[in-house]
Amino acid sequence: MLIDSMQSTTIFQTTMNAMQPVITRLDDRFRWPGGKRVAVIFNIAYEAWSDGQAPGIGPMGNVLKPGYFDTNAHSWASFGLVRGIHRLLDIAERHQIKTSVMVNGVICERAPATVKRIADLGHEIVNHSWGMDVIPVYFDEAGERANLQRNHDLLVRTAGVTPSGWISPRGTGSPISSQLLAEAGYTHHGDVNDDDRPYVMNFGDRRIVGIPLTMDVNDLPICIRYGQGPRHMLDTFHDTFAALRDRETAPLMLDITAHTHVLGRPSGAWVYDEIMTIVKQTPDVWICTREEMARYVLDYTR
Repeated sequence: MLIDSMQSTTIFQTTMNAMQPVITRLDDRFRWPGGKRVAVIFNIAYEAWSDGQAPGIGPMGNVLKPGYFDTNAHSWASFGLVRGIHRLLDIAERHQIKTSVMVNGVICERAPATVKRIADLGHEIVNHSWGMDVIPVYFDEAGERANLQRNHDLLVRTAGVTPSGWISPRGTGSPISSQLLAEAGYTHHGDVNDDDRPYVMNFGDRRIVGIPLTMDVNDLPICIRYGQGPRHMLDTFHDTFAALRDRETAPLMLDITAHTHVLGRPSGAWVYDEIMTIVKQTPDVWICTREEMARYVLDYTR
């Protein structure tokens, strides 16, 4: 059940009394497979909004009056379902790199063949809630459980694979999301930002890996929120990648995230292509999916 503003304080206090996990973090001696110190994950955000909803951001700088449906933002975001996803998948296939694709449940109704194609190509499908406007922090416990199960079942039926990972829209889970996901058998989620490497959350006999969704090289904040061109994302990647490899000594991870409605356009997709080329030619880096990272960390910390 969705909560209203008068209920929110009570529910927040209740959920904060849920089981607190025992955290196992990776120390500086940890290394990725082959003794590598840096891991890179290529994410694709394949996103949509519920019927009658539009994103709160778009290409137009002047906002509409309150209460009016933003047809421009809605059409702009819909590009990802029509063209963007296929362009980014084709780039990944040329490089033979498997990505982690965040998929909203509503897309299973709008583009089921594409969701199936993602799985058939061997990319990881990450449960991304029903729509970008359906955020776990808005739910009470029963509603959050129902949303998780609804989308899990829909992804299984559509893609023919069982998702093991979750990322909430805007990375905003509820205070009990980690526990509910662990109880549901998920191995990882990306609703954490308090580390620069993954860590294990132990809920009794259930373990789940919190994999930070790093925002350093992410097209949405770089190109939309801050209004930079796609080349700025490439420059940011170069600087960040060099810093991780040349100036740090700890084990680290880096996400390269492209949204199908942002970097999925010809004006920006070349950046995703170029970054894949660079990373693939770097032998001291482990390229993996979020699922592969989670399973490696779970095995390491047993």
